[in-house]
Amino acid sequence: MSASPSRHGSGRTAARGPWRADLRRADGTRRRVIASFDDYADAEFAVDYLSDRGFPVERTAIIGRDLKLVEQVTGRLDNGRAALRGASGGAVTGALVGWIFGLFNWIAPLTTGLLLALYGLVFGAIVGALIGLLVHVLQGGRRDFASVSAMRPERFELLVDDEVADEATRLLEQAQTGGGRTPPAT
Repeated sequence: MSASPSRHGSGRTAARGPWRADLRRADGTRRRVIASFDDYADAEFAVDYLSDRGFPVERTAIIGRDLKLVEQVTGRLDNGRAALRGASGGAVTGALVGWIFGLFNWIAPLTTGLLLALYGLVFGAIVGALIGLLVHVLQGGRRDFASVSAMRPERFELLVDDEVADEATRLLEQAQTGGGRTPPAT
């Protein structure tokens, strides 16, 4: 397939080859990669486009490939912030454990549950703050920052059952030649 303009200004190409020959569903149905996208929204748009044309989209899948770990640093981590993070985690855990133990009181489970959840919250916050501070101090400055990690794919492939892959390819090619909006793919 050739590249053509789309709603994002990129083109779409097929991703075929002998290395793709043995992609199967759990039930053994063979699948074929018909397109690869840089963005999930574009892959989703392609499936929506197929759906709008009556294609059986239950026979498609969007697969994220080439995962990478992205760690976003959110700020410095000093003793106070380490204790605060530990306290928040401990408070939630303590409240949950206290609430569960309170449910075992058959006479007044709501009152007992709420009271024990409150006690658990306070106790958990204190213990969590102490543990968070202790762990931070014992690290000796090796990791004085807070971060959030996420796994992200480099690209998204559109897989279609082999029996209907030619029809899906034809529909997406039709969109390219017919001037319809098509998602960009690589």
